[in-house]
Amino acid sequence: MQKRKLGRSDLEVSAIGLGCMGLSFGYGPAVDRQQGIALIRAAFERGVTFFDTAEAYGPFTNEELVGEAVAPFRDQVVIATKFGFENGDPTAGLDSRPERIREVAEASLERLGTDRIDLFYQHRVDPDVPIEDVAGTVKELIREGKVGHFGLSEAGVQTIRRAHAVQPVAALQSEYSLWWREPEKEVLPTCEELGIGFVPFSPLGKGFLTGAIDENTTFDKTDFRNIVPRFTPEARKANRALVDLLGEIARQKQATPAQIALAWLLAQRSWIVPIPGTTKLHRLEENIGAAAIELTPDDLSDIGDALAHIQVQGDRYPPQLQARVGR
Repeated sequence: MQKRKLGRSDLEVSAIGLGCMGLSFGYGPAVDRQQGIALIRAAFERGVTFFDTAEAYGPFTNEELVGEAVAPFRDQVVIATKFGFENGDPTAGLDSRPERIREVAEASLERLGTDRIDLFYQHRVDPDVPIEDVAGTVKELIREGKVGHFGLSEAGVQTIRRAHAVQPVAALQSEYSLWWREPEKEVLPTCEELGIGFVPFSPLGKGFLTGAIDENTTFDKTDFRNIVPRFTPEARKANRALVDLLGEIARQKQATPAQIALAWLLAQRSWIVPIPGTTKLHRLEENIGAAAIELTPDDLSDIGDALAHIQVQGDRYPPQLQARVGR
């Protein structure tokens, strides 16, 4: 597995990380704890050194799972976690008050069983707390040795600039994939200018770009995708055109649609590190295999031309969640 640096920071990670949320939260019932630990350790054995979690995943259980899983090789990996929700509950509202950030840091350190958080993201921008106060608090935690680097998630360009002026932002984590390319307009150029790494979550379109989901697929009642407009049966049917395109390219490259989707992201910038999540070993190995696929400039041009003729249907979030992004 190749390594990449997140922007101009000294944070070096595997070219593909592992998003751990789905092991505990968001996509149906949590996996068995030992199964989750085994998957994380299998990822490390295959070269993954970047593991993404948050207090809100569970809440709290995902950090404990990740901490236990990486304990045997803690110093060889980078752990990212997040603060920003009231009592760690994403349904309860936002809370990035400085005292809350400190509380989360201490609790996360304990759950992760570690003495430092390598990358500490603000999960969503809190409009009630100046971003300068947030960045300043994380700066103090960095000075104290409890945090290594500061990150933001789903922040808008002005917020990124204001935060970066107080404490350099090592990474911005936001959704980015072949079916959500909004970051290309303003966010990626800003990251390039400021030397900030970019970490795409949902790089496989919450599973849709793998080709394993169609309009007849049903999700568990606790699955987040049930409320996502882009996942209505009508939208899924309309959006198959994108998956069909990926399938054609994948056949030419002797790869899978998921691998082409990840390889496309890796080809966009040298400081982009996607974090696909999975609960299955064969999917983990498939995702990791994307790092070895090279898309030529002609390949990328052909993909771009084809995408220009495909209109993705449906919003990526329902209105109440969309209101929390891009601030």
